[in-house]
Amino acid sequence: MALTHAILTALLEEDLTGYELAKQFDVSLGFFWTASHQQIYQTLKRLYAEELVTAREVSQTGKPDKRVYSLTDSGRRSLDAWVLSETKKRKVTDELFAKLYTVGHSSTAAVIDAVIQRQHDHREKLALYRKIESRNYAAPLKLPDQRKGVYLALLAGIRQEEASLLWCEDALSLLVSVSRVG
Repeated sequence: MALTHAILTALLEEDLTGYELAKQFDVSLGFFWTASHQQIYQTLKRLYAEELVTAREVSQTGKPDKRVYSLTDSGRRSLDAWVLSETKKRKVTDELFAKLYTVGHSSTAAVIDAVIQRQHDHREKLALYRKIESRNYAAPLKLPDQRKGVYLALLAGIRQEEASLLWCEDALSLLVSVSRVG
């Protein structure tokens, strides 16, 4: 998925400023797609030039004018074409998994510390996902169709965090049995 598609997806339900899009990446879309604010603004400029989005200036009192972006018909067609295209498998690059290959050859204590940190991170993310779920998705079957896909993405995140926590428990149990701890 290109950042283009993530931005077009965000504009499906409402018009947004670049700042609002960046905030969505911080708290929603960013759970599965990361982008810097600079990348978002650059992509918005390109989407505007390609006429996949429109922009209107909105004046504000005591603040600079803001630019609000909307999805165009061409943008929607581009998004539809992407949805109909083959879904690519994600590639995983994870430094911790590469470090696991050093177990028995290097300091296992450092790897254990990394797994403990990873476990902490997964617990925090799972708690956040569950909080979002309880606040917004308590009755998934009653959700409007437009929100069911968002819920499914959240549910995938919940299941991934749960599986990752189970893996961390297994990894720590096995790693403490390794003789090269120092």
